[in-house]
Amino acid sequence: MMEKKQARLNRLMRNGRCLDIAVDHGVCNEPGFLDGLEDMPRVMEQLIAAQPDAIQLNYGQSELLQSRPGKNKPALVMRMDMGNPYNATTHRVMWAVLQNEDDPVLPAVQMDAACAVVNLFMLPDEPDLFRQCVKNIARVRADCDRYAMPLMIEPLVMAPNNGRGGYMVDGDAEKIVTLTRLAREMGADIIKADPTTDPLDFHRVVQAARCPVLVRGGGKEDLRQVFERSRTLLDQGAVGMVYGRNVYQHKSPSAVVRALMSMIHEGSSATNAWQQYSAAAESTAVPA
Repeated sequence: MMEKKQARLNRLMRNGRCLDIAVDHGVCNEPGFLDGLEDMPRVMEQLIAAQPDAIQLNYGQSELLQSRPGKNKPALVMRMDMGNPYNATTHRVMWAVLQNEDDPVLPAVQMDAACAVVNLFMLPDEPDLFRQCVKNIARVRADCDRYAMPLMIEPLVMAPNNGRGGYMVDGDAEKIVTLTRLAREMGADIIKADPTTDPLDFHRVVQAARCPVLVRGGGKEDLRQVFERSRTLLDQGAVGMVYGRNVYQHKSPSAVVRALMSMIHEGSSATNAWQQYSAAAESTAVPA
């Protein structure tokens, strides 16, 4: 089956490595996630010009990428599901459903996606949500095999909602390793995992995955710290990143993309990446 999926994997990953820029945040139904994504055509112009390996979208925005002519554009990663765990408000019922229940992977095939992605949420005291995710993955995996579509699974271990607004990342290495192993056992071709609290533990996640591992970015942080942590995680065996708010909520998303690409594909240090970002951001700054 992997041989049949290889054609799409070749478009997604250059020399086995990948930077995927996630801008599929609209289905989270959380206003703060949309800061920087108000003008999607403009965002897409910036990102396509910066040339990451892939851009992650939902079906309703995918034409902004796939309607562009020519071969030299990022690959499409299409999200299959949606849910409410990211909302700042705690809900009485937590849920995650497939966006197309009848034939969930068909839209990705129709839009010539290189990969499909689905969540595996593990929230405290929410076994029904976990069960929903398992059912979603089982259905999507079967269709991914049928269509020879690579499947990316996000094993997301979240900490209790303690009033900070929504469920936050739980960086416990033991929990992330265990859920990553489950995702691989369910048939993941690619894992998109949260970083461990101690980045030096991340090699354990890579070992459990036994397939390419991309690191999930999460909320916007100081960019120097993002680069430093990214370098450590790459050195621990990650083959790339899936970053969203740490790209599109910065003043020069294209400069962030170029710096991350240099780390992933050229082995640049965090210091060199910061220097590249600063130079690129300065050159594209609009005069006051």
